Amino acid sequence: MHKSILPFSQVPQLSKSDVAYATGDARLTPFYSYAPDLASFEQILLEKERVEFPRADLVKVLSEQYAPLPKHEKVSRNIKALGQDNAFTIVTAHQPSLFLGPLYFVYKALTAINLAEAVEARSGGNRRIVPVFVLGSEDHDIEEVNKVNLFGKKIVWQPGETGPVGSMGTASLAPALDELRSILGDGDAALALFERVEKCYRGAQTFATATQALLNDFFGHLGLVVLNMNDAALKRHFIPIMRAELTEQPAYRIVNETIGQLTELGFKAQAAPREINLFYMMPGLRERIVLENGVYKVLNTELVFSVQEILAELEAHPERFSPNVVLRPLFQEIILPNLAYVGGGGELAYWLERKSLFRHFGVQFPMLVRRHSVLWLDRDAGKKLAKFGFTPAEFFGDTDQLIRNYVEKNAAGEVSLELEINALKKIFEQVAAKAMAIDPSLEKSVLAESVKAAAGLEQWQGRLVRSEKQKHETTLNQLRALKEKLYPANGLQERYDNFLPYVLKYGEGFIGVLQENFAPFDAGFVVLQEEAP
Repeated sequence: MHKSILPFSQVPQLSKSDVAYATGDARLTPFYSYAPDLASFEQILLEKERVEFPRADLVKVLSEQYAPLPKHEKVSRNIKALGQDNAFTIVTAHQPSLFLGPLYFVYKALTAINLAEAVEARSGGNRRIVPVFVLGSEDHDIEEVNKVNLFGKKIVWQPGETGPVGSMGTASLAPALDELRSILGDGDAALALFERVEKCYRGAQTFATATQALLNDFFGHLGLVVLNMNDAALKRHFIPIMRAELTEQPAYRIVNETIGQLTELGFKAQAAPREINLFYMMPGLRERIVLENGVYKVLNTELVFSVQEILAELEAHPERFSPNVVLRPLFQEIILPNLAYVGGGGELAYWLERKSLFRHFGVQFPMLVRRHSVLWLDRDAGKKLAKFGFTPAEFFGDTDQLIRNYVEKNAAGEVSLELEINALKKIFEQVAAKAMAIDPSLEKSVLAESVKAAAGLEQWQGRLVRSEKQKHETTLNQLRALKEKLYPANGLQERYDNFLPYVLKYGEGFIGVLQENFAPFDAGFVVLQEEAP
């Protein structure tokens, strides 16, 4: 594969805040603690070594979760190492997603794996750095995680359940698995790949454990540890912060202040806080907790608690309380001895809103690391791109503009009339000046004629372009098809395609190539182009 780097600022599909953080915009400096580079880890490690973490409970929970899974020696060593004071983590996270969702799910995992290896190497072997994938298994927005695109076809899972997505059963996944088998085909490689996926889902009771199994199957050999934090033993350590949220509601005020500061700098709010940023969970239920007239209510239920009752419930059953997106980062960082969080642009934007909340609770804020973004060009796509005369960078642009550029490059004659239009405007400006000197009331009439005449030339320009388009219709249809393949709906490949078609085509080599080309802190969008044999 040939690797090139496209600056984030040249990718129109990325948000303003994403580009700003990735390019080191000084306006965002007050909202994070460490510069995203390898040198910063020396300071982070020194500070983390002074903090106590619930390592025994963490190792116990991980050991229980991994008990039914096939063993990978590197994972087992990493889990055991987390019980020691010289072991730390690089964390990424995402909700359990059908067949690991879009490609960026995989890119997150590999970014964390490679960064952990680099930090451990830099520390001289004195510390173990463990890549951890946290499953956001308590989320209940099924529409975000129940669909996947493979070979231009969409598979949708309809669980028919409510409550946390990660707790939903796997029996309802049978139709989705049947569709997957049909789409992958009957070849030997396809059947072997399907059996790997099916084994992970059929052998699990919940969607979260199935996702954990699938991640372990594809990334366990690289030492990736997958953690489901929806566990009573872990949540017990989060009780003090949840108690404060119930009785004092600090997040609402603190985070809104930060959002206001970011808004003044021109950045949009990502995850606005609620007055209480906790849900109440029971089997099939995850609903917001609200405080009304001195009593706590669970929305869409008959559940009501007094102050004393809800605090007693919290002490007895912390697993029934679930942090939302505002508090979840805090929960993660008090449990894991974490150095850095790896996320996409949208995630890091809401982490930037949290630093002041971390400070309020005396919790260290991790380094924020943007995950790798990738455009993958197979050999066929590369050939077509060269045929059209475009670079991968140019193909990030708007489809209509690409077509126009192609037509202008390959037209039998000049189709642009911009020079003529500009010359015509200058002539009318001269006429308007003379008219103004003779009779000021004539100026408006002259300018109106200028607009009319320019519009006439623009119409002719459009006719010339349309005529050339007709001559190149076949090629332009091929261009549109390639654009749609690489940038579905003018979006990013990594937000649409699933990883399974790539594994089917390239085998384990797909993950290997990505890992080889993911250098920590790559300063832009990675373009990987398959080279001719």
